[in-house]
Amino acid sequence: MPLGFYLIMAAQFFSALADNVLLIVAISILREMHAPSAYEPLLKTFFTVSYVVLASFVGAFADSMPKWRVMFISNAIKVIGCAMMYWDVHPLLAYGVVGLGAAAYSPAKYGILTEYLPHRLLVVANGWIEGLTVAAIILGVVVGGTLIRPEIANPLLAFDFPLIDTGVDTIGEMALCFVATFYLLAALFNLYIPDTGVDHRVLHKNPWYLLREFNHCLMLLWRDRLGQVSLAVTTLFWGAGATLQFIVIKWAEVALQLDLSKSSMLQGVVAVGVALGAVGAARMITLRKSLRVIPLGIAMGVIVLVMNFVQHLWLAVPLLILIGALSGFFVVPMNALLQHRGHILMGAGHSIAVQNFNENLSILAMTGLYYLMLRADLSIYVVVTLFGLFVSGTMYLVKLRHEANQRLRDDVIHLDDNCH
Repeated sequence: MPLGFYLIMAAQFFSALADNVLLIVAISILREMHAPSAYEPLLKTFFTVSYVVLASFVGAFADSMPKWRVMFISNAIKVIGCAMMYWDVHPLLAYGVVGLGAAAYSPAKYGILTEYLPHRLLVVANGWIEGLTVAAIILGVVVGGTLIRPEIANPLLAFDFPLIDTGVDTIGEMALCFVATFYLLAALFNLYIPDTGVDHRVLHKNPWYLLREFNHCLMLLWRDRLGQVSLAVTTLFWGAGATLQFIVIKWAEVALQLDLSKSSMLQGVVAVGVALGAVGAARMITLRKSLRVIPLGIAMGVIVLVMNFVQHLWLAVPLLILIGALSGFFVVPMNALLQHRGHILMGAGHSIAVQNFNENLSILAMTGLYYLMLRADLSIYVVVTLFGLFVSGTMYLVKLRHEANQRLRDDVIHLDDNCH
């Protein structure tokens, strides 16, 4: 891999690290405010709404200038959102501003891979990016969980620079300073990412034109036989993954009697599995064979149901690693296939914007349903059961759709041979 790829990975690592530390810190601040527990999944809702609302514009924005510049601007927006939380703006609103930066960041982050690397390296590149992102998630939830622990936070708060009043007086403020530092490191790496030399489209100033163009790209990808299957899988994966973050915290508190600091670290355990699955997929699955991993999504949903019978940490850890590994192994090839098809059909930035729109619409829907389940006081065991059955059932429908597409393709080829 060229040097620029490692700079992209470094920028992505620190940006993702900050996102995940901030999520744990925001949950902690909500609990300090004695906000209802149902507000916690709403953090993800506020974070992802920008992906959906701005989907028509961020793809065109990402394709209008060098991707490194888009990533730098996006990280600057994330710093502003972090600062808002520091200055006592409600965590939901502040995290929503961070989501605005993330929505602009994502098309550039993935789009630069298709511009910078040949398509034969896309699965490997996605495996590394997803693996590193998952490493950032692991470290992020560990750092976030550690920073809010009183025995760690209080000594850090007691430290002061000579003759300087930092103004950092609470655990939340101290943790937010760490988050802002990670975002600034990501922005620094953005500055050194090389220009790919790809021609950039002039950003169209008519919003209605951008909306029509986005709708055309959306329909184009859903009608493509390979695009629709890979898009369906990644859409389900990200919606399920975002919801699973909150399910794991609640389940660990109920089934394993762990506090927020320790239960948040179990998110890192899932992420370890995702990293293992992502690396395995990068080594074993080529772009041509990517669709063969669909049955693993069905298996993942079934294995989630086993969580209902686990009450000991030594059993929970390997189970969560297995769930993560299955999800990582099947989503990385699907992601690479989707990027490849999107780049061919409409260009990198537009393709990733369409992908983000669908995936984050799924996150909004699934975290919204989880919020309603909490409001209805459903048992976490009922939630886990419904979640596992939904994932398995939806992946089975995707499998049937792919098989129908294959039969249609074979029939067309057979008809064409008869005509000749």
